[in-house]
Amino acid sequence: MDKKKLISQFEELFRFGVNGVVCFVIDWGTMMLLMTYTDLPDWFSIGAGFTVSVIVNYLICVVWVFKGAGKQSAAQQIIFVGSSVVGLFLTEVLMAFFMRYMTATPAKVIVTLIVMVWNYVFKRFAVYGMNKEGKDK
Repeated sequence: MDKKKLISQFEELFRFGVNGVVCFVIDWGTMMLLMTYTDLPDWFSIGAGFTVSVIVNYLICVVWVFKGAGKQSAAQQIIFVGSSVVGLFLTEVLMAFFMRYMTATPAKVIVTLIVMVWNYVFKRFAVYGMNKEGKDK
């Protein structure tokens, strides 16, 4: 791998990280607002925060994180949404598990770090797609 490509991938990973922090704040903030100020069940609050952050995440990913990705096909959009649904499932299950042992905030931090790896791999694939050789573009 040449130096220019390595720097480009590092920059992309950095942008993904910044996006992740922004979306984490949105996710956590929405979840905590709903948990604190409504009588909604925790699972709904967790899901609502996740859903709002996924929408923001998608917009930031296609505009800023994955530069030069171009317009996504219907299949790529389905992969993006599908990976988000799996991410939501993982978040709900892991939050239910960790909240047995700790409060929502530390549980959310741990779960976010776990689900972040899933999100990067599949969202990058969804935004860039595959070339004819089956390798990431």
